[in-house]
Amino acid sequence: MLNRVILIGRLSRDPDMRYLPNGTAVTSFTLAVDRSFTNGNGEREADFINIVTWRQLAEVCAEYLRKGRLCAVEGRIQVRHYDNNEGKRVYVTEVVADNVRFLNSGREDSGQRGGYGNAGNADPFYDDGKPIEISEDDLPF
Repeated sequence: MLNRVILIGRLSRDPDMRYLPNGTAVTSFTLAVDRSFTNGNGEREADFINIVTWRQLAEVCAEYLRKGRLCAVEGRIQVRHYDNNEGKRVYVTEVVADNVRFLNSGREDSGQRGGYGNAGNADPFYDDGKPIEISEDDLPF
C-alpha cells in the first residue's frame, strides 16, 4: 500500500503552532494549490489543503513560513474524526508532512533585498544588476 503526497502551493494564512501537554510541537497551516485547469469563466481555481507538521519541523515551519510563501510539502494523507459539541461526528482530512521545502526566499515575500526572511543574512548571489568586480588575485587560476 502507498500513501504519499507531494504538493506545491502558497500558504493561505500564517502557520499556527502550539505545544501539546507533553511538550510536543505541532504546527498547522493551509496550502493553496492551483488546479491544472481553468473553470468555465477561464479562471484558475485552487484547492485549500490542511497541513500538519510535528516536532522540530513544526517549530521551523512556524518560524519561517508566512502567508503567501511558496513551499513544497511531502507527507501522507490522514483522515481523523472527533465528536463536536453537538454530538455530531466530524471528519477531518489533512496531510501530515514529514518534509517541507521553502521554494522562495523570505526577501521575495517581505520585500527585503539581499536577506533571507528572519535570518537577516546577506545573500552573496543576489543580482542587483551591477557588474561584479573581481581582481586577478581573486581568481583561483
